[in-house]
Amino acid sequence: MTKGQLEAKLSEAVSKFELEYMGRGPKLIRTYIINDMILIRLSGVLSPSEQKLTDNPQGIELFKKVRSSLFEGGRGYLETLITDILDVAIVSTHSDISTKTGEKIIIITTDRNIEEMITTK
Repeated sequence: MTKGQLEAKLSEAVSKFELEYMGRGPKLIRTYIINDMILIRLSGVLSPSEQKLTDNPQGIELFKKVRSSLFEGGRGYLETLITDILDVAIVSTHSDISTKTGEKIIIITTDRNIEEMITTK
């Protein structure tokens, strides 16, 4: 599998996670493999009600807490989806969402350089 094909497969898995676990899939998703990291950039993940909620500082704080809690609860599922595709151990998973743009970033670090794994196969 090429790097691009692998990135597309990872995008599909993360999109599945977002839809099944978070309740809404992204409008656009792009995945980048960089050495031992997987960077996933999702756009259009806020629902209209979430956009309305983030109109004020208290709503932003509440939204971030709920989203963070949901993500932490589903972390194991997401990591399983990733490791089913890649033969790596996940070291850490980080996520944040912009309430201004509706963009979400997920960064996953692994125990091995994925790019080297692809080129040596």
